[in-house]
Amino acid sequence: MKNSITVGKGTMPSVGLGLWKIDKTDTAQAVVDAIDAGYRHLDSAADYGNELEVGEGISKTLSAGLCSRDDLWVTSKLWNTFHRPEHVRAACEKSLSDLGLEYLDLYLIHFPIALKYVDFATRYPPEWFFDTEVTKPKMEIDPVPLHETWLAMESLVEAGLVKEIGVCNYNSALLHDLMAYSKIKPAMLQIESHPHLTQERLLRAAKNYKLAVTAFSPLGALSYLSLDMASAEESVLTTEAVLAAATRLKRTPAQVILRWGLQRGTAIIPKTSQKERLRENIALFDFELTDEEMTKISILNSNRRFNDPAVFCDLAFNTFYPIYD
Repeated sequence: MKNSITVGKGTMPSVGLGLWKIDKTDTAQAVVDAIDAGYRHLDSAADYGNELEVGEGISKTLSAGLCSRDDLWVTSKLWNTFHRPEHVRAACEKSLSDLGLEYLDLYLIHFPIALKYVDFATRYPPEWFFDTEVTKPKMEIDPVPLHETWLAMESLVEAGLVKEIGVCNYNSALLHDLMAYSKIKPAMLQIESHPHLTQERLLRAAKNYKLAVTAFSPLGALSYLSLDMASAEESVLTTEAVLAAATRLKRTPAQVILRWGLQRGTAIIPKTSQKERLRENIALFDFELTDEEMTKISILNSNRRFNDPAVFCDLAFNTFYPIYD
């Protein structure tokens, strides 16, 4: 099995380091440790609040000669408050500046949710609230058509700021619409996907469009326990199908789940700042799950979505805004 996938005109390592929820104080060293362990794919975003530290880690590895810029695949994402066309380039350039890079390999629309603009000087990253000073802050939706944001994304490619563009958290209807109006076609669809949310139909739609797919939160509930968005009982790591495969292969349950994601044809971006886990999460290319094991893990699907704006925006940001039905 190859350790890379085709993304537009480029080739992206199929295992990347997800940088969501990695503490700022740990981020730079995590990037250095990851690259030292063999990672060449970093998945970042303005909203993660640690792009300056990601850039510090990249700079250290380049200075140490661990890799060259051409060896790396760096992804970032356009945050919701910058959907208006006049803000898209500035948002991209801010990420580039923080990362210390001249170009991004991939730039994604983070959510199909446009929020009212917050200036960099007011708050960065702006997160979800518009005004944090009011008694009951909330999200404020900005009615920006997605096709206008996409046109501005295309201009980033034309300006040489990014090599490929794509989307996150799109459903199939939004994807069909995007493919109809886009001049520069998306190269990537990034979605939540794990054994409890297999998203088979969406993956099939993406494949029909020859669109690469990256699965975020590939280990499922694990990323959401600390946020009280999942319970320990929902962990796929302790299911019979995963444990049986782990025993046969003499691998960890996490490695089995990550390998399942790769064998489905998706790229994966597990996150960790621990050296041992970094090496474990990329050691996935010298074993293989059987067809029977793949099936037994896939039928664990319960359509359990942990990263759902209809839920967390309502609970945490005082705004009900579903994007999935």
